[in-house]
Amino acid sequence: MIAIIDYGMGNLFSLSSSLKSLGQDVLITSDPADIRAADKLFLPGVGAFGDASDRLYRTGLADVIIGEANAGKPLMGICLGHQLLFERSFEYGEHKGLGLIPGSVVTMEGVVDPDLKIPQIGWNALHFTGRSCPAFRETNEGDHVYFVHTYYATDCDAYTVATTEYSKELTAAVCRDNVVGCQFHPEKSGPIGLTILRNFCETEAAR
Repeated sequence: MIAIIDYGMGNLFSLSSSLKSLGQDVLITSDPADIRAADKLFLPGVGAFGDASDRLYRTGLADVIIGEANAGKPLMGICLGHQLLFERSFEYGEHKGLGLIPGSVVTMEGVVDPDLKIPQIGWNALHFTGRSCPAFRETNEGDHVYFVHTYYATDCDAYTVATTEYSKELTAAVCRDNVVGCQFHPEKSGPIGLTILRNFCETEAAR
């Protein structure tokens, strides 16, 4: 069973629908018992990092997620969920992340070309770093996926699987053992995104 973690900051329907289309047994839940019982975990999310972090830690879900990931359970963070995997974010102050992947989340303001629109909204190409990650084993250099973001992860080169160019190479996907992060939305990225989700769902737990 796959658990999509509901902490009140995500449109969960499209992710759930995509996973069900792949034949997966999916449960949207905020119950720690369900999360512990699941075989795979998804942490989606939209909105402000500080609010999301506060909800996760205040409800105790942060400790549950950290514990399950550290025990080897496959976990994928998507969009804001991807950003929450890191140690900290500097979105309107400094906020604590889950610390599952070393690195920080910073704004694109003052980093990318000022003529480009922020947030980055739309399709952009993936450029692979050569780091192995089972979720991306059938994804090719230059494949396009769908982004919506103003902030991005940095200081995480050792775990970066793919970048995307938006006048600057921005982190698009990361992997640390059983923990995978996608800044883009695989559930909104057509067949390429579905392939990424399917391959993640086939990932074995870390031992």
